[in-house]
Amino acid sequence: MKVLITDPISDEGIKILKAEPGVQVDVETKLTKEQLIEKIKDYDALIIRSETQVTKEVIDAAQHLKIIGRAGVGIDNVDVPAATEKGIIVANAPEGNTIAACEHTLAMMFAMSRNIPQANASLKGGKWERSKFMGVEVMGKTLGVIGLGRIGGEVTKRARCMGMEVLAYDPFTTPERAKDLGARLTTLDEIYEKADYITVHTPLIPSTRHMISTPQFEKMKKGVRIINCARGGIIDESALLEALKSGKVAGAALDVFEKEPPVGSPLLELPNVIVTPHLGASTKEAQISVATIIAEQVINAFKGLPVTTALNIPVMKPEAMEKIKPYLPLAESLGKFTAQTVDGRIKEIDVTYSGEITQKDVSLVTIAVVKGMLDVKKGELVNYVNAKAVAKEYGINIVESKSGEVGDYTNLITVTVKTDSMQRRVQGTIFGNKDARIVGIDGYRIEAIPAGYMIVTMHKDRPGVIGNVGTVLGKNDINIAGMTVGREAVRGEAIMILNVDDAVPQPVLKEMIEKAGLYDAYYVKL
Repeated sequence: MKVLITDPISDEGIKILKAEPGVQVDVETKLTKEQLIEKIKDYDALIIRSETQVTKEVIDAAQHLKIIGRAGVGIDNVDVPAATEKGIIVANAPEGNTIAACEHTLAMMFAMSRNIPQANASLKGGKWERSKFMGVEVMGKTLGVIGLGRIGGEVTKRARCMGMEVLAYDPFTTPERAKDLGARLTTLDEIYEKADYITVHTPLIPSTRHMISTPQFEKMKKGVRIINCARGGIIDESALLEALKSGKVAGAALDVFEKEPPVGSPLLELPNVIVTPHLGASTKEAQISVATIIAEQVINAFKGLPVTTALNIPVMKPEAMEKIKPYLPLAESLGKFTAQTVDGRIKEIDVTYSGEITQKDVSLVTIAVVKGMLDVKKGELVNYVNAKAVAKEYGINIVESKSGEVGDYTNLITVTVKTDSMQRRVQGTIFGNKDARIVGIDGYRIEAIPAGYMIVTMHKDRPGVIGNVGTVLGKNDINIAGMTVGREAVRGEAIMILNVDDAVPQPVLKEMIEKAGLYDAYYVKL
């Protein structure tokens, strides 16, 4: 078996591969796209980090490729759908940088609290300015942790040991798990009102982009300190800039930015901002960890053993897989769609099958629904292998059932999600062999393509609503590609789904609700 490594990884990972009998390892970095397309034809495995772009063209050129291994977390540089279509496993190393990211978060908090970078620069510049760099202690302060996953959990445990009170927000975490970690689960508003420090540990998804902006800064106590070692874009940098200038925010410690590198960012000019160039995972130990994890996953793939960090290929017999394969994209889209149109912490996911699909093994289809739903909240850390385990960890009950009722569709998947504040039911079907549609929401009959950017509105069916929605979108240069409306009666309650060509910022969604008199509206990205 031949392994091609095209980005630098730790020697420890390479040693593991070379020690395996029958495995040939070639390390060739800085390949051009054309060179990679030519070389990949002869290899069974490709190991990368963030530089190599594994496009559909590269994947199509591969003749023997069985697995693509990313020595790290993010897989933005891999065309996962193209790999899946060709039966190539895509795997990453999601846990390899947990401690590194946690410790960097704490290091940034201490450095900001004691003005260490500024004092260091001053002293090296020949000055002795002790009074200028008066700091603050973290003991006795309140830390707000937004996102209580692996990294947020590790930060919480260490903060408690330093005498901090921890308030946490996570739409999946149960109060019991938060308590075990040493945090009190609460609302975002309480964190904004009470926290002395706020650190974010969420994926960057539509619901978290600019989740901390001007309205949130206005709710915070004066003198709050902000830390972001997660993803650029979670915090609105222009709003942060104004909050820092006004004194509302006493300091910010940033490892990630909306644009990287942040050349010309005015944040870099402020004395109360400390920055690092995306170093959260940059420790020797983390790089060894991700390299060894991905090397082990590649060997497992060669031996036919489970690839436990696989992001796309589950374990199933080929003949069974072939029968349910067309339903997997629909199921995952239903999960993602539903997750983006509910509020509150998810408590139960119920998946019901009707029609021809009931004659098939649908266990993997259910996992696809769960994976899609958790992807929205937990980002790239969820895969087909661990989706149910992650759901169980967060106290989410999974129910799977088959209905004898055929109904109006040859096959139908009904996803019902119960949260601590609401319930949503979304139905989908496949026409032919791959033409997926969303055909029902909460009892309203509709027909929408689950793809791209979507807007879901709840409103009263009356003249002018659709026109006002269109006016707002047109004013903001957002083009409508498709529309479907379902209603219970003439001028009764109604629901509308718009497929649009462009992303929809939250301010536009808010304006739409106000101008069109909508009950509610959700932005969905699939």
